[in-house]
Amino acid sequence: MTQQNLTTTVNNSYSQALYELTLEDNSTKKVEDQVSSILKLISENKDFVNLITNPTISHAKQNKTIEIICEKFNFHEIFLKFLKLLIFKRRLFFLEKILKDFLLICSSKRGEIIAKLTSAKELNKNDLENITNSLKDNFGSNLKLKFNHDPSILGGLILQVGSIMIDTSIKNKLQQIENNMIGA
Repeated sequence: MTQQNLTTTVNNSYSQALYELTLEDNSTKKVEDQVSSILKLISENKDFVNLITNPTISHAKQNKTIEIICEKFNFHEIFLKFLKLLIFKRRLFFLEKILKDFLLICSSKRGEIIAKLTSAKELNKNDLENITNSLKDNFGSNLKLKFNHDPSILGGLILQVGSIMIDTSIKNKLQQIENNMIGA
């Protein structure tokens, strides 16, 4: 088993364990919201990222900080204990991946289909609603759209639903032209 496969398996095990604990306690939705809050904190706060990724920060400091956050935002006891377990097992470094996997498990158990849409242009709420409705017509009503604005694709859209990917970006078209020119 490769190191990456081992890491993925470990992360998925923790994610699955958290899901099963919240399911037993009927707290899945509440913890799911709290997980989203922590993921938002990871994406917006460099100090928090440093806290979870820096191996020189003591377990005591990590525990204290996590306790303060959980107390301030009234996090569920299961989630607090889970975070403390990750600190104790020295897995806090993988927190972002574990929590994202947890959200995917929750979504999958509800039968949701995740669609990822990337656009060079920022889309307004109405545009996103229209796209979501169109995708629901084709893929089923239990579809959840995740939008990403990426100006580097220059124009067009990239849509991924499960294993289906449609790439109409200008960046992709230029790459295809370049590959054809090199191959000629």
